[in-house]
Amino acid sequence: MIISYKQDDGTVEELSTDDLTAREAADIETAMGGDQWQRIEALLNLQDPTALRAVIWIFRRREQVDLKFEDFDVPGWRRRLKARITRAEIEDALNNTMLQAISTKAEDTGIDLLIPHLRKLAQDPADVDVALDGLGKGHLVRRRQESQH
Repeated sequence: MIISYKQDDGTVEELSTDDLTAREAADIETAMGGDQWQRIEALLNLQDPTALRAVIWIFRRREQVDLKFEDFDVPGWRRRLKARITRAEIEDALNNTMLQAISTKAEDTGIDLLIPHLRKLAQDPADVDVALDGLGKGHLVRRRQESQH
């Protein structure tokens, strides 16, 4: 997951949760009251301010070792912080949806329902189409485009 942090000067810093160490992830879990990492990822998907702040804090703590979570804040967080998912995360979500739906033979429906959500969260919305093609579900994109014309 990529956390974008818009600086005061307008530049955007992008921090990837893939760059966290296991200890840093555990420190985020502790700072978040003991939540497991899967829950924190879900909160990041929901743009939760505490989860977003926790990720920024842990990266800042690399340079300021004594920086405490309760002392760290991000003024104007709504306009400055945003969590986005990577292509690998999009592929994982689509694969999981497909695996869950195979037994019901409704994978196209499940994936079709997931596509708008993935596009909204994607760092690059075009990654959704690439992931669908890779999964052999590119026809869902073409079908949606045809129905919009």
